Amino acid sequence: MRRASSRPGPLRPWHERERCAKLRSISGDCSNFAHSPIKVRGKTWPTTEHFFQAQKFENASDQEELRRANSPMLAARMGQDRKRKLRRDWESVKVAVMREALQAKFSQHEDLARLLQAIGDAKLVEPTEHDDSWGDGGDGSGSNMLGRLLMEPRAAAR
Repeated sequence: MRRASSRPGPLRPWHERERCAKLRSISGDCSNFAHSPIKVRGKTWPTTEHFFQAQKFENASDQEELRRANSPMLAARMGQDRKRKLRRDWESVKVAVMREALQAKFSQHEDLARLLQAIGDAKLVEPTEHDDSWGDGGDGSGSNMLGRLLMEPRAAAR
């Protein structure tokens, strides 16, 4: 009879809610869509999604329009609008922009920083077959950049 391992596998915060229910459902709290306003670059952003999507664009008025979007879903949709002028360097800076957003979120919201600490050393994974850059590609072959970036504030707090 094979004994179950007591060592946890990767924590998949957005889909395996039962694994994180005791942590007030990290899927909601740590999501870029969660209402946890951040102050970055002299402005308050409703969510990290608002900030991230707005930084894609050169034009300050486009950025402000995204900052004022009524929901993170709307900001995400607006961020896909290619009628707006995309920054030329976006592909080379997008990870740094997400890092900046997440660092702001977890340094400005102590409850969220404690939540990340409570997870311990579990590997955070964004399991999605639709994204092999920010997520794991659904089969673990993706780079899981969002999961990796979420682990940075936790490591920095130690």
